[in-house]
Amino acid sequence: MKKIWLLATFVGLWPGLGFAQTTEELVNDGKNPENVTTQSMGYDRKSYSPLKQINKSNVKRLVPIWSTSLMNDSGELAAPTIYNGVMYVINGKWTFAIDVETGKPIWRTPVEFEAGVLRVTQFGALNRGAPAIYNGKLFRVSVDNHVLALDMKTGKELWKQKFADWREGYYATGAPIIANGVLISGMAGGESTTRGFLDGWDPETGKKLWRRYTIPEPGAPGSETWPANSDAWTRGGGPTWRSGSYDPQLDLVYWGTGNAEPYDPRPRGGLDSLYTSSVLAIRPKTGEIACYFQYTPNDVYDTDGTDENVLADVQVGGQTRKVMIQANKNGFMYVLDRTNCKPIAANPFVKVNWASRIDLTTGRPVLTDLYKRFLAGEEVEIYPQRGLNAVPIAFNPNTGLVYTNSWNLPRVQKLALPQPQILGTNSTGVVGTPPVAKPGDVVGHFVAINPLTGEKKWEVPLTDMPVSAGTLVTDGGLMFTG
Repeated sequence: MKKIWLLATFVGLWPGLGFAQTTEELVNDGKNPENVTTQSMGYDRKSYSPLKQINKSNVKRLVPIWSTSLMNDSGELAAPTIYNGVMYVINGKWTFAIDVETGKPIWRTPVEFEAGVLRVTQFGALNRGAPAIYNGKLFRVSVDNHVLALDMKTGKELWKQKFADWREGYYATGAPIIANGVLISGMAGGESTTRGFLDGWDPETGKKLWRRYTIPEPGAPGSETWPANSDAWTRGGGPTWRSGSYDPQLDLVYWGTGNAEPYDPRPRGGLDSLYTSSVLAIRPKTGEIACYFQYTPNDVYDTDGTDENVLADVQVGGQTRKVMIQANKNGFMYVLDRTNCKPIAANPFVKVNWASRIDLTTGRPVLTDLYKRFLAGEEVEIYPQRGLNAVPIAFNPNTGLVYTNSWNLPRVQKLALPQPQILGTNSTGVVGTPPVAKPGDVVGHFVAINPLTGEKKWEVPLTDMPVSAGTLVTDGGLMFTG
């Protein structure tokens, strides 16, 4: 009872104690392990903990001490944030504040959304990422395209802004982030003939500060990668359904974009289709693109580029380089210079047959004959179906290794009969066939890999079912996953 009373007193005194999440606290996340103010324990998205108390000698002693229902039948894909003994948890239906000592909810606020949006979402009402917290407020999105601010003390809604219409195929699942005092949020719906974008908001008032489209309009930089005299750019895809990383020193946000729409390249002229399947380095105050890198030009296999980019300082050729690392769905693990978005390394971490390698001079994949066979109408078997299934990787700065889960399954697809593209409708332009796996087949791995060389330190095969879980690595010599 004493702990509960202390918590109630503590929460009641919140405003008087100045419990506001400052920019400094967000930037220094990970240095005070009692608080987790951003997803992945830091803007750099390393998913790395320096804690050593739990290690290889005592990890078997871990046991559950409480469990709390999150009142949701759609599964939990979001990570929590923690501040001063309170855990903030989001899903598609609720926002919770929970006492980390007891698991007892302090408050809960329902998510109100228009039921019709579930007709355009792929997986129902869900959230990825983690709630953003800043200056006493919690920020999240709802599936029907609203960004919300809640009071962290009470759960009361402070403001709510609509940024898209679900009737046009848009929905929202990814968590926003705070960068240099700006709230940045994305959208989903890359298979619904939408045009991707990021929005910048004033976190105090909810005023929209800027919008950065991921598909350029005619005349804008990158528009030459879309067919001339065509409106294909108005429904070109490039969704932003995951979250970003942030380098406070460079003042750049790194945000991945999704597939081009449709997968069939012919309506897009078979061109690169910027800025789909890319990472954008954006200035948070203005939304200006400082640099970019396109992982998969003319993406026809739904390879995306939305996975979070891990930021690290590593030794390359005897020099310390500021890099970002992504295990891309296309099967290659990339190391880019985050000051200019130029490639440093790109190595396959799973079986890849759609490209033989990445040309580091141009940054482009060297394609195999699969693309021509696909374009000729043949049903093709592409490896990988996905390198990993939209989950965060982990990076240990002490070992220099990336820890992740990989998939070893193919994507089987062929061109569909041409049909009109209508805003808000699902129109990938391909017919997919589920791959066949026999009992006992190796369908994925737990893997530790050197991102600069591609050398695998170890990998553990997984049979029958691949893993769709993120990873956490610690200084206790452990990797945690699901």
